[in-house]
Amino acid sequence: MITFTTNFGDITIEVDIDRAPVSAKNFLKYCEDGFYEGTIFHRVIPGFMIQGGGLTRKMMEKPTRKAIVNEANKGLKNVIGSIAMARTDAPHSATAQFFINVADNSFLDHFATTNAGWGYAVFGQVTAGMDVVKQIEKVKTSTIAGHEDVPCEPVVIQKVTVTR
Repeated sequence: MITFTTNFGDITIEVDIDRAPVSAKNFLKYCEDGFYEGTIFHRVIPGFMIQGGGLTRKMMEKPTRKAIVNEANKGLKNVIGSIAMARTDAPHSATAQFFINVADNSFLDHFATTNAGWGYAVFGQVTAGMDVVKQIEKVKTSTIAGHEDVPCEPVVIQKVTVTR
């Protein structure tokens, strides 16, 4: 179990190592290494998702480990409260960034082994703190440093606690 202590409150996440082992272990390693501490939720789109895990308060991207294989074909779905790996257009490009779904986003699920069909790999679920996620979803956003949908008031991951 992982708890993100943010300036908006705590979010607790349970990863699914059995069904998404590569993504879950990758996320856990970043958590255990303290990588996420001081990063922000830098993309917030109401009715869709909140994204974080890669940028500092100054909108600087943190260096990451190499990209991981996309596990979106493992059957886990992008439903409310699920956490998934963020990536570029390339299906196997996820590193550290993640997003929490605030809606059922089935269009993000795997449907084919093509660039367009790979989907976004879900690897866990928010088990406590969806009220905090909903609070974050409602923040005012703007375009900052070329990034759209950035909270005007930074939403910072202050501390990460991993409990096994």
